[in-house]
Formats: sequence, structure tokens, C-alpha cells
Amino acid sequence: MEMLQLYPREAGHAGVRNRIAVISTVACANHVADLIAAGSPLADPYTHPYGCDQMGDDLTLSFECLKKMGTHPNNGACLVVGLGCEEIDAAKLCLEIRKERHLCEYLIIQEEGGTSRSVEKGTSIIKRFEEELQSQQRVPMPLSELTIGLECGGSDFTSGLAANPSLGKMSERLAAAGCRIVFGETAELMGAEGVLEKLCVRKSDYEWICSRIRHVEDVARDMKIDLRGTQPSPGNIRGGLTTIEEKSLGAVCKIGSLPIEDALPFGQSAVKPGVSFMDTPGNDLACSLGLAAAGAQIIFFTTGRGSPMGFAACPVIKLTGNAVMAKLMAENIDADLSGIVDRSMSIEEGGELLYRLLLETAGGKETASEKLGHREFSLYRTSPILT
Repeated sequence: MEMLQLYPREAGHAGVRNRIAVISTVACANHVADLIAAGSPLADPYTHPYGCDQMGDDLTLSFECLKKMGTHPNNGACLVVGLGCEEIDAAKLCLEIRKERHLCEYLIIQEEGGTSRSVEKGTSIIKRFEEELQSQQRVPMPLSELTIGLECGGSDFTSGLAANPSLGKMSERLAAAGCRIVFGETAELMGAEGVLEKLCVRKSDYEWICSRIRHVEDVARDMKIDLRGTQPSPGNIRGGLTTIEEKSLGAVCKIGSLPIEDALPFGQSAVKPGVSFMDTPGNDLACSLGLAAAGAQIIFFTTGRGSPMGFAACPVIKLTGNAVMAKLMAENIDADLSGIVDRSMSIEEGGELLYRLLLETAGGKETASEKLGHREFSLYRTSPILT
């Protein structure tokens, strides 16, 4: 089995990066978290517009997702920054993260005395974290330690012809090695139900996925929108896609011929080797959050129209089958698979290229989005904003 050099974690997981998460519990603490993270090359701010005026399942989901970012395999340390009067309690969040990550502390802006004092204290904490992380070393670990997220964004006709099928070939190789593979975007399976029925190992999983697809349609209908009649998006249409079914059949190619072993609610950890489906929105940032919360240390992102987005918790590898976009947005693209379209490259060769890129990224090579500082983050909110 292929061996990788990874960072071991207390809970038994392994990271491909060794970074510090600076987590804001509420929008009011975002600026302080940003300033603290800006002072360290190892730190990333996990800021978002929520944390206040949330309740029930929505509040629980936000708390759990922030906890999973603090304990994400790629983060070796965490600082929680709270204001002091929000629903998400910084001390409680820190306590939960400490169960898996001993390098975790918190500060409360209202208790520290404002922005400047909070930034000063936070910066001193981060410096201590840096010293310990820099003493940690990668160790040999099997390929099966990896969980890989698969995602589409800005799809065009080349996504289903080249980029996604190549990802499918890579996925088949990873599954054979015992890796966990997670894909989502529920709306992007609309019209591919017949394919899903053949791929799902358990009938209950197939029925649950179909129920989630119907839920998306029902929510849209309540807003007087017919998704099957209005999708794909304008960008998808300009990229040569004509129907949501065409887009969905291309999207499911990301898992190749692999069976779907499990079906997960948003943000649930992936535990079974092989492919798991996660119920996520099509929004790229929200989908990335779900995949990272599932445990993905690396995300593969196919894009025909082009996208610069990265994600705070994990390297995002961008691939395209569109030759024009590969040239136009070259600084944002990690793998050009347009040779499949002009027949100078096979899908199997595309899969091999992605597999080698995966190994290099897991070993420490920066992706295009990392080099450019793309470490975006946001929470996924499921309830309306209270008035």
C-alpha cells in the first residue's frame, strides 16, 4: 500500500497540513479573529455572519460544524474568539474541541476589554501554538488514512465529459486502497435517480437520497420556483449544458462505477471506506464545509467555467476539462484535463494525473488556491434570521 507522510492527531486521525484555526463564535468577533490570524503564517480565520439569533437544530449545526473545524485533521491547534453575549458559548466550544485537540484556548472580547487587548492576547496564544506545531513532524502513514471530498462548481459540458470521469477513475483507485470518499450537492443529483438506484448498496439510502432531492424541490416550489424547469444556472447554460438532468448525469461521474456505501446528513463524519453521499446544498462554500466536517483532508473541485475559491480547513485541488478556462485562469487551476476533450489524453490518464497530484498535495505541495491565499469559510444556516 502507498505510504504518505502525514501529521498524526490525538484522536487517531491524520492531517496533510498542520495549521491553527482561529474560530469566531459570532459575526461581532470576526474582525478580532481576522486580526489575530493575520499575524501568523500558520493561522486561518474561521469567520462567518452567524452565531447570534439562532436556535434549535440550526444553532446545534453551527456549533457542531465549528467544533469539527477546531478538531479537523489539518488543524493542530485552535483559538476560539467570542464576544461574550452570543448563543454559541466560546468556553463550551473550546471545552469540546479540547477533547480531541489539547492545543485549544479561548478568549472573550467583552472580558479582555475590547479589540486591541483581545488581539494582543490572541497573538500571544498563537505564538505559543506556533512553537509547538513547528516541533511536530510528519510520520509514515497508509493512504487509507485519507478522506477525500469531491465537488463541482461552475460546470460546463467538459465537466461531465472529462473532469468528473477522471475524478471517478481516481476515486476507484482510492476506494480500492480503503480511503473514504464523500460527495454531495443534492440538487445536482436531480434527474439521476435511476443511476443512484443502481449504485446505492442499501435501498434505504437510495430512498433517503431521493427524499432529500424531493425536499429541495418542495422548498423551491414554496418559493414558486420550478428547479427542473429553471436549472441549470445561466453560467452552466453558457457552458453548453441544457437541462438539470444533463448536469446531474455528469456530476455523478465523480464517483466512477463505485457503489454508494453510506448516506450522510450534512456535516456528519464519514466512517465507511468507499463512497458516502452527503446531503449538502449546491453552494460551493457550504458544500465544502460539509465535506470538511465529514473529515475530508483534501477536496477535489471540478470547474468548467472557472472558480478561484479555496477553503480554510483543507487544500482544494482545482481541475478543468475546458482548455480556454485552463489558459485564462491558469493561476487558479491545478490540473488541465482538456486533452480528454481533444483526445490527446485518455480518461484513465486523467485519473492517474489526479492521483499523483493527490499524493503530492498530501505530502505538502501547495495547491493553486493555497498559494493565492484562498482560505474561504462560512457556516451553513438552515433557519431564517430572527426579526
